[in-house]
Amino acid sequence: MSIAIRVEALSKMYQLGQIGTGTISLDMERWFVTRVLRKPDPFLKLAEANHRAVKGDSSFVWSLKDVSFEIEKGETVGIIGKNGAGKSTLLKLLSRVTSPTKGTIKLKGRVASLLEVGTGFHPELSGRENIYLNGSILGMRKKEIDQKLDEIIDFSGVERYIDTPVKRFSSGMYVRLAFAVAAHLESEILIVDEVLAVGDAEFQKKCLGKMEEIGKRDGRTILFVSHNMGAILELCKRGLLLETGQIVRDSDVGTCVASFLERDKHRQPSERSDKNGLLDLGRISINNEYSYQIDNSSPFEVTVHLAAKDIANATLFFIVENAFGQSVVHKRVSSAEIGHSVIDGEFRLHVKIPTLWISPGIYTMYFKTIAPATGWSGRAFSERISVEVAGQAEASGKAFMNPSVTWSMHPEEAKAKALLV
Repeated sequence: MSIAIRVEALSKMYQLGQIGTGTISLDMERWFVTRVLRKPDPFLKLAEANHRAVKGDSSFVWSLKDVSFEIEKGETVGIIGKNGAGKSTLLKLLSRVTSPTKGTIKLKGRVASLLEVGTGFHPELSGRENIYLNGSILGMRKKEIDQKLDEIIDFSGVERYIDTPVKRFSSGMYVRLAFAVAAHLESEILIVDEVLAVGDAEFQKKCLGKMEEIGKRDGRTILFVSHNMGAILELCKRGLLLETGQIVRDSDVGTCVASFLERDKHRQPSERSDKNGLLDLGRISINNEYSYQIDNSSPFEVTVHLAAKDIANATLFFIVENAFGQSVVHKRVSSAEIGHSVIDGEFRLHVKIPTLWISPGIYTMYFKTIAPATGWSGRAFSERISVEVAGQAEASGKAFMNPSVTWSMHPEEAKAKALLV
């Protein structure tokens, strides 16, 4: 496959507060060093990583720092990360909206980008006129736009207002028309930022379907930024995880999303409300090992250390969550049902699971205890572990559950005989 996007050592620095160095002499020195002597900017050495919640010592920050990757033609890549991680900066650099401080970008083909609501639209022009304007900016000829015009208007769903100046459009109508233009015009690379969040659920689903269609049918390269992990998993095959302006993971999208969610939760080993040490859930093992990998078609056993001081009528929970934080397994039992009305001492709590028919991927597993009696009322949590579920995946890759099923088909006797008459 040919390379559609190649990024090498890409960096972007911004200066906070005032523009310039603060004095004319330093501005002139900076200009002379960088423009005349062609030497590196001395102020780049002062720049710090972009930790938005932490006060730094310098007014220079790296929004992106030494980012390198390659994307093949026809790939659909999801770019994820927290606010301020550098996602939008990366897309602006790829779209040539701004220039990099350092590094190189090589693009093969025309780029259509949808970065902000109404990007490339003139507020005084009508929707129809803005279709031609936006298409021209993207390098399309009038004849090509004429051929796509009806399809664009129909997809946008704003036909009644298409001859109205777009300054009177709602933000949702802006996005509908802007996405319709970007998706239907013949560009080789489509870059979409979080703007789809403005549209309603029906339109978001329509947009995802369109991006999936053009990616598979037309072989177009798509870069998609979203905080909706469901949309990322639905559309993309590969993920790039950004953190403080650097790529910390470049992998298949499932692993990338799981890594992002794990980093984002900042979990503590124990979240108990017990301040007196009356109940504690400790480390988890699977099949007596601390290697957290299971096969989705094989039985396994999960064990956790439990210590308690005279806790009565406790309820014990075993929970497995998917990448969205949804419970795919949620089992509960009272301590009395397993022979301990009162828990006093140290124990090993075992859960035997014959088969866990969930689709391969990364899941979170943990135990929880609630004990509303005997002088203590509260709950305790074990550590939360990331478990890799291996096994054969469905070809569609769209289901949470992947049970072993037996297929058969038999003719109905009465109808079969009637057909023979």
